[in-house]
Amino acid sequence: MVQPASSDALLDAVRAGADGRQLLDCPLPTRFRAAHLRRDEVGIFEGQTDKDVRRSIHVGEVEMPEPAPDECVVAVMAAAINFNTVWSAIFEPVPTFAFLEKFGRQGWYGARHDLPYHIVGSDAAGVVVRTGAGVKKWKPGDRVVVSPAYVDEEDHGSYDDGMMSETQLAWGFETNFGGLAEYCVVKANQLIRKPGHLTWEEAASNTLCAATAYRMLVGSHGARMKQGDVVLIWGATGGLGSYATQLVKNGGGIPVAVVSSEEKAELVRAQGCEHVINRTELDLGEQGMRHPKAGRVLGEAIRRRVGEDPGIVFEYLGRETFGASVYVAKRGGKIVTCGSSTGYRHEYDNRFLWMRLKSIIGSHGFNYAEAVEVNRLISLGMIHPTLSAVYPLEQTGEAARVVQTNRHIGKVAVLCGATEEGQGVDDPALRERIGEEKLTLYRR
Repeated sequence: MVQPASSDALLDAVRAGADGRQLLDCPLPTRFRAAHLRRDEVGIFEGQTDKDVRRSIHVGEVEMPEPAPDECVVAVMAAAINFNTVWSAIFEPVPTFAFLEKFGRQGWYGARHDLPYHIVGSDAAGVVVRTGAGVKKWKPGDRVVVSPAYVDEEDHGSYDDGMMSETQLAWGFETNFGGLAEYCVVKANQLIRKPGHLTWEEAASNTLCAATAYRMLVGSHGARMKQGDVVLIWGATGGLGSYATQLVKNGGGIPVAVVSSEEKAELVRAQGCEHVINRTELDLGEQGMRHPKAGRVLGEAIRRRVGEDPGIVFEYLGRETFGASVYVAKRGGKIVTCGSSTGYRHEYDNRFLWMRLKSIIGSHGFNYAEAVEVNRLISLGMIHPTLSAVYPLEQTGEAARVVQTNRHIGKVAVLCGATEEGQGVDDPALRERIGEEKLTLYRR
């Protein structure tokens, strides 16, 4: 994949590997290219069944915002598509301009975000080119990935757990100036050192999904997985599931992956997951996992493979699978959920929850510490990217459409400032030790 190069002098300097002083000598452009939504198009999908995001995602020039004292401007080399970008682009469950308008009432810092357009994207990797007066740790030239957890460090709730802060926002979803652009604006406490052995597009594809899965399974606010735990993972080749499978295996757990085809089953086996269930072979008819006996059939399939019920169920599909998830968890087990991609309204038999002392754990995003911890595992080569496809910035709508229609596996990336795939590797020796077969498994 080749990305057409722009004529921006600062972006050209970043591509050439300029140091911090040289980057500061280049003027910050007043305009840049970005994938964005338009406020005046809210409602274009009313009454339509197929809400094609290629109609609402536009790529064009926008104005460079003024960074706040605690913010940095990052030249984005690559970004990634997440499902929140799909939600943004179909203006559901609410138009994200409502978030920007609310944010805009919080003084000058917030007012910058309330614009007629919304630059989307909640994953990015790139190079710091400017820092605010209050930024201490980061400097121009630093190569970084971005955590999408936008937390106000003056909110007392953030000091216990950033996700418990009432002012916490999802960058690029509930804020403007997201990652699907040549430049993004982020708070300094969103930045993390880029893993040196990864390309720009590989590095950009990890943080949101990998850290979300980490919080759900490993972190102190989730299921607290321990060695030997049997973990049922729905959608094991999806953006979240592909990292969950690795985290369980890496942490001494026993992953049981649920997939929808034999091709996907072979992929998770190649990740080291021994126990795989192809749900299309469960003989549940057109009702699928909503069949009244789905939980029983699935439970039998799990016990045939590992000899016991799962102690943890990794849930993000929602309506389609939640009833079966509650059923199959063992006595005292945990169902940890971070989303509902098949529908928000769940039905389950509550007897199997209360009488067998199970618990449902709601998990949302991740805090800065959790994002740094999972990035460390990636930097050590213990967890690997699950990148499957890369698009140029001009085709962001097409990239999002692939995710919208579930025609992808793992993660989908977008080249922003990088001119082609494969750029950005700083530690080729580590990359060679880990091996291309692991790093590019989802590309094959």
